[in-house]
Amino acid sequence: MVFSHIPVMLGSCIDGLNIRPEGIYVDGTAGGAGHSSAIASRLSEGGRLISIDRDPDAVAVATERLAKYSMATVVRNNYSNIREVLDGFSIDKVDGVLLDLGVSSYQLDEESRGFSYHADAPLDMRMEKEGISASDIVNTYSQQELARIIFEYGEEKFSRRIAENIVKERQVSPIETTLQLADIIRKSVPQKARREKNPCKKTFQAIRIAVNGELEHLSKGLDEAFYSLREGGRLAVITFHSLEDRLVKQRFAGWCRGCICPPDFPQCVCGHKAEGRLINRKPIEADSEETAGNKRSRSAKLRIIERSARE
Repeated sequence: MVFSHIPVMLGSCIDGLNIRPEGIYVDGTAGGAGHSSAIASRLSEGGRLISIDRDPDAVAVATERLAKYSMATVVRNNYSNIREVLDGFSIDKVDGVLLDLGVSSYQLDEESRGFSYHADAPLDMRMEKEGISASDIVNTYSQQELARIIFEYGEEKFSRRIAENIVKERQVSPIETTLQLADIIRKSVPQKARREKNPCKKTFQAIRIAVNGELEHLSKGLDEAFYSLREGGRLAVITFHSLEDRLVKQRFAGWCRGCICPPDFPQCVCGHKAEGRLINRKPIEADSEETAGNKRSRSAKLRIIERSARE
């Protein structure tokens, strides 16, 4: 399958990064190199782009598509290790970092990767093609832990029933394919819920997040990206579900907070200064034209923060 991935809110991302031709930028989630190509095309010979992805398929495609840009380098790693990657190139500070979170269109559409509940495939969901798989979680985790994952990461109110039925089914035979799991989920929710929308989405999302440690990597990656920015540098993050967006919003708010003295103090004695400045107080969302042509963009939210000058 061709690695097809439409970059979400491309114009808003490029505008938000405020790209300098001679600057140094990081695309922490290269994917099909859509955002990376747009960044690289705006750089001069003095500029530099480091594109990172954990998926070996994405790394191969991004390397090919960015080959015409001498200032671009593709690295297979996790964006949560941005500091490690930059240290490997002896880069101290950068002018901008972009993170386009979640699963790519290619990963969803490539049936063999096991991300989709629309086609039968091995229950995998590993972005790195190594480590613990969705099948491992579904077939070995306790009922309590399955329920927790489905509830916390999928915000699924029928999590206990789904977990209970997963355990019952695996006692008969292992759950090895996406459609096996999808069938269990559908049977575990009321008929009304099945009519309203596909009931598999939340549970598949939850298991995918657990398989890939997405929230843990996001928390670490945000810190490493922000503190790798030079003064005036910007971090742009695209999220696709409430758990990601809440984490980004809270972290950004913390960096933009000044005084941290107790509210009953008559005056500030802490001397704490804000480390960042929000570029957009409310998240930027895709316009109607983009959402009509790219369904994935409908749930996307873009938040941008700028690193403040140190006093």
